[in-house]
Amino acid sequence: MFEFGQYLGFLAFAGIALIGFWLMVFLLTFAVPYWIGGSLLEMFKEKKEERRKKKEALQ
Repeated sequence: MFEFGQYLGFLAFAGIALIGFWLMVFLLTFAVPYWIGGSLLEMFKEKKEERRKKKEALQ
């Protein structure tokens, strides 16, 4: 039915596909929200600093 080489090729393909799948799941559940949250926090800090400087300039 299957030769040993085909079996190893299938296992290698399945392993690589599963590693890719779990990496994608990890990135979509942890890394991307962390990146988005960090960039939003940085944007809010910059806007707050800008408002503070404008307020100081007016006084």
